[in-house]
Amino acid sequence: MSTTNQFGKKGWTPERIHTLEGKTYLITGANSGTGFEASKILLSKGAKVVMLNRNPKKSTAAITALKQELGNDADVSFIKIDLGELASVRNAGEEILDKVPRIDALICNGVIAQVPKQVITVDGFESQLGVNHYGHFLLQALLFPRIEVSKGRIVVVGSEGYKMGIRTIQFDDMNWDKNYQANDVYSQSKLAQIISVYELQDRLSAAGKNDVKVYACHPGASATSLIKTSGSRTMRFIWYLLTLSPLVQSAEKGSYPEVMCATEDDLDQKGFYGPTGRNYWTGPVGECKLEPHAKDKEVASKLWAISEEQTNQKFQF
Repeated sequence: MSTTNQFGKKGWTPERIHTLEGKTYLITGANSGTGFEASKILLSKGAKVVMLNRNPKKSTAAITALKQELGNDADVSFIKIDLGELASVRNAGEEILDKVPRIDALICNGVIAQVPKQVITVDGFESQLGVNHYGHFLLQALLFPRIEVSKGRIVVVGSEGYKMGIRTIQFDDMNWDKNYQANDVYSQSKLAQIISVYELQDRLSAAGKNDVKVYACHPGASATSLIKTSGSRTMRFIWYLLTLSPLVQSAEKGSYPEVMCATEDDLDQKGFYGPTGRNYWTGPVGECKLEPHAKDKEVASKLWAISEEQTNQKFQF
Protein backbone atom coordinates (compact mmCIF):
# COMPACT_ATOMS: atom_id res chain seq x y z
CA MET A 1 0.00 0.00 0.00
CA SER A 2 1.29 3.46 -0.84
CA THR A 3 2.21 5.69 2.08
CA THR A 4 0.96 8.71 0.15
CA ASN A 5 -2.51 9.82 1.16
CA GLN A 6 -4.69 9.87 -1.96
CA PHE A 7 -6.47 12.93 -0.60
CA GLY A 8 -3.32 14.98 -0.01
CA LYS A 9 -1.54 16.06 3.16
CA LYS A 10 -4.76 17.11 4.91
CA GLY A 11 -6.45 13.82 4.07
CA TRP A 12 -10.16 13.47 3.37
CA THR A 13 -12.41 16.19 4.80
CA PRO A 14 -16.13 16.97 4.33
CA GLU A 15 -15.14 19.87 2.08
CA ARG A 16 -14.94 17.31 -0.72
CA ILE A 17 -18.71 16.82 -0.55
CA HIS A 18 -20.62 19.20 -2.81
CA THR A 19 -24.25 18.23 -2.31
CA LEU A 20 -26.16 15.20 -1.10
CA GLU A 21 -29.60 16.43 -2.09
CA GLY A 22 -31.98 13.53 -2.70
CA LYS A 23 -29.84 10.99 -0.85
CA THR A 24 -30.80 9.06 2.30
CA TYR A 25 -28.43 7.73 4.94
CA LEU A 26 -29.18 5.37 7.83
CA ILE A 27 -26.87 5.48 10.85
CA THR A 28 -26.92 3.20 13.89
CA GLY A 29 -25.91 4.72 17.21
CA ALA A 30 -26.48 8.25 15.93
CA ASN A 31 -27.67 10.15 18.99
CA SER A 32 -24.14 10.93 20.22
CA GLY A 33 -20.45 10.69 19.37
CA THR A 34 -19.28 9.97 15.84
CA GLY A 35 -22.76 8.91 14.72
CA PHE A 36 -24.20 12.25 15.75
CA GLU A 37 -21.37 14.13 14.07
CA ALA A 38 -21.75 12.07 10.89
CA SER A 39 -25.46 12.88 10.89
CA LYS A 40 -24.68 16.58 11.22
CA ILE A 41 -22.25 16.55 8.29
CA LEU A 42 -24.60 14.62 6.00
CA LEU A 43 -27.57 16.84 6.89
CA SER A 44 -25.49 19.97 6.31
CA LYS A 45 -24.91 18.77 2.75
CA GLY A 46 -28.63 18.37 2.09
CA ALA A 47 -29.09 14.66 2.77
CA LYS A 48 -31.89 12.92 4.61
CA VAL A 49 -30.73 11.05 7.73
CA VAL A 50 -32.60 8.30 9.55
CA MET A 51 -31.09 7.69 12.97
CA LEU A 52 -31.30 4.11 14.23
CA ASN A 53 -31.02 4.28 18.02
CA ARG A 54 -32.08 2.35 21.09
CA ASN A 55 -33.11 5.30 23.29
CA PRO A 56 -36.11 7.39 22.11
CA LYS A 57 -35.55 10.18 24.64
CA LYS A 58 -31.92 10.68 23.65
CA SER A 59 -32.85 10.46 20.00
CA THR A 60 -35.45 13.19 20.37
CA ALA A 61 -32.88 15.38 22.11
CA ALA A 62 -30.35 14.69 19.34
CA ILE A 63 -32.85 15.61 16.62
CA THR A 64 -33.72 18.82 18.48
CA ALA A 65 -30.04 19.74 18.74
CA LEU A 66 -29.47 19.06 15.03
CA LYS A 67 -32.43 21.18 14.00
CA GLN A 68 -31.38 24.00 16.29
CA GLU A 69 -27.96 24.07 14.65
CA LEU A 70 -28.92 23.34 11.04
CA GLY A 71 -32.46 24.69 10.88
CA ASN A 72 -35.90 23.12 11.09
CA ASP A 73 -35.68 22.03 7.46
CA ALA A 74 -33.02 19.45 8.37
CA ASP A 75 -34.56 16.14 7.26
CA VAL A 76 -33.72 13.92 10.21
CA SER A 77 -35.85 11.24 11.83
CA PHE A 78 -35.53 8.29 14.20
CA ILE A 79 -36.42 4.59 14.17
CA LYS A 80 -35.98 2.53 17.33
CA ILE A 81 -33.60 -0.41 17.24
CA ASP A 82 -31.82 -2.45 19.89
CA LEU A 83 -28.92 -4.20 18.19
CA GLY A 84 -28.68 -6.52 21.19
CA GLU A 85 -32.09 -8.06 20.45
CA LEU A 86 -32.62 -9.80 17.12
CA ALA A 87 -36.39 -9.32 17.39
CA SER A 88 -35.87 -5.55 17.71
CA VAL A 89 -33.57 -5.57 14.68
CA ARG A 90 -36.23 -7.39 12.66
CA ASN A 91 -38.92 -4.98 13.77
CA ALA A 92 -36.72 -2.03 12.84
CA GLY A 93 -35.95 -3.64 9.48
CA GLU A 94 -39.67 -3.93 8.71
CA GLU A 95 -40.28 -0.31 9.69
CA ILE A 96 -37.35 0.91 7.58
CA LEU A 97 -38.52 -1.01 4.52
CA ASP A 98 -42.00 0.43 5.04
CA LYS A 99 -40.94 4.05 5.57
CA VAL A 100 -37.62 4.51 3.76
CA PRO A 101 -37.87 4.02 -0.02
CA ARG A 102 -34.19 4.70 -0.71
CA ILE A 103 -30.97 3.80 1.14
CA ASP A 104 -27.83 5.39 -0.25
CA ALA A 105 -25.81 4.07 2.65
CA LEU A 106 -26.36 2.05 5.80
CA ILE A 107 -23.67 3.17 8.23
CA CYS A 108 -23.10 0.56 10.94
CA ASN A 109 -21.73 2.91 13.60
CA GLY A 110 -23.41 1.75 16.82
CA VAL A 111 -21.19 -0.10 19.28
CA ILE A 112 -20.59 -1.15 22.85
CA ALA A 113 -17.06 -1.59 24.17
CA GLN A 114 -14.97 -2.81 27.07
CA VAL A 115 -17.90 -4.40 28.93
CA PRO A 116 -16.12 -5.35 32.19
CA LYS A 117 -18.01 -8.55 32.98
CA GLN A 118 -19.65 -11.07 30.68
CA VAL A 119 -23.20 -10.11 29.72
CA ILE A 120 -25.38 -12.43 27.65
CA THR A 121 -28.06 -11.00 25.36
CA VAL A 122 -31.64 -12.25 25.27
CA ASP A 123 -30.65 -14.31 22.21
CA GLY A 124 -27.82 -16.01 24.07
CA PHE A 125 -24.83 -14.09 22.68
CA GLU A 126 -21.95 -12.42 24.50
CA SER A 127 -23.07 -8.79 24.42
CA GLN A 128 -20.22 -7.19 22.49
CA LEU A 129 -20.35 -9.83 19.76
CA GLY A 130 -24.14 -9.73 19.83
CA VAL A 131 -24.48 -5.96 19.46
CA ASN A 132 -21.47 -5.10 17.34
CA HIS A 133 -21.51 -8.05 14.95
CA TYR A 134 -24.70 -10.14 14.97
CA GLY A 135 -27.08 -7.18 15.27
CA HIS A 136 -25.43 -5.36 12.37
CA PHE A 137 -25.09 -8.56 10.31
CA LEU A 138 -28.83 -9.13 10.56
CA LEU A 139 -29.65 -5.50 9.77
CA GLN A 140 -27.46 -5.53 6.68
CA ALA A 141 -29.09 -8.72 5.42
CA LEU A 142 -32.62 -7.42 6.02
CA LEU A 143 -31.98 -4.13 4.24
CA PHE A 144 -29.77 -5.47 1.45
CA PRO A 145 -32.56 -5.69 -1.17
CA ARG A 146 -33.44 -2.00 -0.63
CA ILE A 147 -29.76 -1.00 -0.66
CA GLU A 148 -29.25 -2.93 -3.89
CA VAL A 149 -32.20 -1.27 -5.62
CA SER A 150 -30.82 2.08 -4.47
CA LYS A 151 -27.32 1.16 -5.72
CA GLY A 152 -26.23 2.10 -2.24
CA ARG A 153 -23.49 1.22 0.21
CA ILE A 154 -22.86 -0.57 3.46
CA VAL A 155 -20.31 1.10 5.70
CA VAL A 156 -19.03 -0.79 8.73
CA VAL A 157 -17.24 1.18 11.43
CA GLY A 158 -14.60 -1.13 12.83
CA SER A 159 -11.78 -0.33 15.23
CA GLU A 160 -8.02 -0.59 15.40
CA GLY A 161 -8.86 -2.82 18.35
CA TYR A 162 -9.21 -5.65 15.82
CA LYS A 163 -5.43 -6.07 16.13
CA MET A 164 -5.56 -6.73 19.87
CA GLY A 165 -6.55 -9.92 21.64
CA ILE A 166 -6.20 -13.30 19.96
CA ARG A 167 -6.41 -11.88 16.41
CA THR A 168 -8.96 -14.47 15.30
CA ILE A 169 -12.41 -15.76 16.26
CA GLN A 170 -12.60 -18.05 19.27
CA PHE A 171 -14.96 -20.49 17.58
CA ASP A 172 -14.85 -23.08 20.37
CA ASP A 173 -16.19 -20.57 22.90
CA MET A 174 -17.60 -17.50 21.16
CA ASN A 175 -19.28 -16.31 24.35
CA TRP A 176 -15.98 -16.48 26.24
CA ASP A 177 -17.49 -18.48 29.11
CA LYS A 178 -14.05 -19.71 30.21
CA ASN A 179 -11.69 -16.76 29.71
CA TYR A 180 -13.70 -13.54 29.48
CA GLN A 181 -11.54 -10.43 29.17
CA ALA A 182 -13.26 -7.16 28.21
CA ASN A 183 -10.64 -6.02 25.72
CA ASP A 184 -10.09 -9.42 24.07
CA VAL A 185 -13.82 -9.86 23.56
CA TYR A 186 -14.23 -6.34 22.18
CA SER A 187 -11.33 -7.00 19.83
CA GLN A 188 -13.02 -10.17 18.58
CA SER A 189 -16.32 -8.37 17.97
CA LYS A 190 -14.66 -5.66 15.86
CA LEU A 191 -12.57 -8.23 13.99
CA ALA A 192 -15.78 -10.12 13.22
CA GLN A 193 -17.30 -6.97 11.75
CA ILE A 194 -14.25 -6.20 9.62
CA ILE A 195 -13.76 -9.77 8.40
CA SER A 196 -17.40 -9.87 7.35
CA VAL A 197 -16.99 -6.74 5.19
CA TYR A 198 -14.42 -8.38 2.94
CA GLU A 199 -16.30 -11.67 2.94
CA LEU A 200 -19.43 -9.82 1.81
CA GLN A 201 -17.40 -8.14 -0.92
CA ASP A 202 -16.26 -11.55 -2.17
CA ARG A 203 -19.77 -12.97 -2.12
CA LEU A 204 -21.21 -9.97 -3.96
CA SER A 205 -18.50 -10.27 -6.60
CA ALA A 206 -19.15 -14.00 -7.03
CA ALA A 207 -22.88 -13.31 -7.42
CA GLY A 208 -22.28 -10.55 -9.96
CA LYS A 209 -23.84 -8.00 -7.60
CA ASN A 210 -21.79 -4.95 -8.45
CA ASP A 211 -24.33 -2.25 -7.59
CA VAL A 212 -23.70 -2.45 -3.83
CA LYS A 213 -20.39 -1.27 -2.40
CA VAL A 214 -19.17 -2.30 1.04
CA TYR A 215 -16.53 -0.47 3.06
CA ALA A 216 -14.68 -0.87 6.35
CA CYS A 217 -13.28 2.04 8.33
CA HIS A 218 -12.30 3.03 11.85
CA PRO A 219 -12.65 6.31 13.81
CA GLY A 220 -9.23 6.32 15.43
CA ALA A 221 -9.13 7.55 19.02
CA SER A 222 -12.08 9.92 19.30
CA ALA A 223 -13.54 11.76 22.27
CA THR A 224 -16.93 10.06 22.56
CA SER A 225 -18.99 8.66 25.44
CA LEU A 226 -18.41 5.06 24.34
CA ILE A 227 -16.05 3.98 27.13
CA LYS A 228 -17.96 6.05 29.68
CA THR A 229 -21.14 4.21 28.71
CA SER A 230 -19.98 0.60 28.99
CA GLY A 231 -16.39 0.44 30.28
CA SER A 232 -15.16 -0.37 33.77
CA ARG A 233 -14.38 2.39 36.28
CA THR A 234 -10.64 1.98 35.69
CA MET A 235 -11.04 2.05 31.93
CA ARG A 236 -13.24 5.15 32.14
CA PHE A 237 -10.58 6.95 34.20
CA ILE A 238 -7.77 5.99 31.83
CA TRP A 239 -9.83 7.10 28.84
CA TYR A 240 -10.68 10.41 30.53
CA LEU A 241 -6.99 11.15 30.95
CA LEU A 242 -6.32 10.24 27.32
CA THR A 243 -9.04 12.63 26.11
CA LEU A 244 -7.10 15.47 27.71
CA SER A 245 -4.05 14.65 25.58
CA PRO A 246 -3.18 15.20 21.89
CA LEU A 247 -3.52 11.42 21.42
CA VAL A 248 -7.30 11.75 21.12
CA GLN A 249 -9.18 13.72 18.48
CA SER A 250 -12.69 15.18 18.43
CA ALA A 251 -15.77 13.09 17.73
CA GLU A 252 -16.29 15.22 14.63
CA LYS A 253 -12.96 14.18 13.15
CA GLY A 254 -13.67 10.61 14.23
CA SER A 255 -16.77 10.69 12.02
CA TYR A 256 -14.85 11.62 8.86
CA PRO A 257 -13.94 8.04 7.82
CA GLU A 258 -17.53 6.78 7.89
CA VAL A 259 -18.83 9.84 6.07
CA MET A 260 -16.09 9.44 3.48
CA CYS A 261 -16.94 5.77 2.92
CA ALA A 262 -20.62 6.68 2.56
CA THR A 263 -20.11 9.47 0.03
CA GLU A 264 -16.73 9.47 -1.72
CA ASP A 265 -16.69 8.42 -5.38
CA ASP A 266 -14.23 5.85 -6.73
CA LEU A 267 -13.09 4.65 -3.31
CA ASP A 268 -11.35 1.26 -3.35
CA GLN A 269 -13.50 -1.23 -1.44
CA LYS A 270 -10.47 -3.34 -0.56
CA GLY A 271 -9.04 -0.54 1.57
CA PHE A 272 -9.41 0.06 5.30
CA TYR A 273 -9.92 3.73 6.08
CA GLY A 274 -9.33 6.01 9.04
CA PRO A 275 -6.84 8.43 10.61
CA THR A 276 -3.36 7.74 9.25
CA GLY A 277 -1.20 9.32 11.97
CA ARG A 278 0.81 7.52 14.62
CA ASN A 279 -0.81 4.22 15.63
CA TYR A 280 -3.75 5.33 13.44
CA TRP A 281 -5.19 7.19 16.45
CA THR A 282 -5.38 10.63 14.85
CA GLY A 283 -4.20 12.38 11.71
CA PRO A 284 -5.30 12.90 8.10
CA VAL A 285 -8.00 10.46 6.97
CA GLY A 286 -6.97 8.01 4.28
CA GLU A 287 -6.15 4.35 3.72
CA CYS A 288 -4.61 2.42 6.62
CA LYS A 289 -2.71 -0.86 6.62
CA LEU A 290 -4.95 -3.85 7.22
CA GLU A 291 -3.39 -6.82 9.00
CA PRO A 292 -3.58 -10.17 7.13
CA HIS A 293 -5.66 -11.89 9.81
CA ALA A 294 -8.56 -9.54 8.97
CA LYS A 295 -8.80 -11.21 5.56
CA ASP A 296 -8.32 -14.84 6.63
CA LYS A 297 -10.63 -16.60 4.19
CA GLU A 298 -11.08 -19.76 6.23
CA VAL A 299 -12.06 -17.80 9.33
CA ALA A 300 -14.29 -15.49 7.29
CA SER A 301 -16.23 -18.36 5.66
CA LYS A 302 -16.76 -20.12 8.99
CA LEU A 303 -17.85 -16.92 10.71
CA TRP A 304 -20.28 -16.14 7.88
CA ALA A 305 -21.94 -19.54 8.17
CA ILE A 306 -22.23 -19.19 11.94
CA SER A 307 -23.62 -15.68 11.60
CA GLU A 308 -26.33 -16.85 9.20
CA GLU A 309 -27.21 -19.68 11.55
CA GLN A 310 -27.28 -17.59 14.72
CA THR A 311 -29.34 -14.77 13.20
CA ASN A 312 -31.47 -17.16 11.11
CA GLN A 313 -31.00 -14.84 8.14
CA LYS A 314 -29.24 -15.03 4.78
CA PHE A 315 -28.43 -12.28 2.32
CA GLN A 316 -30.61 -12.36 -0.80
CA PHE A 317 -27.98 -12.39 -3.53
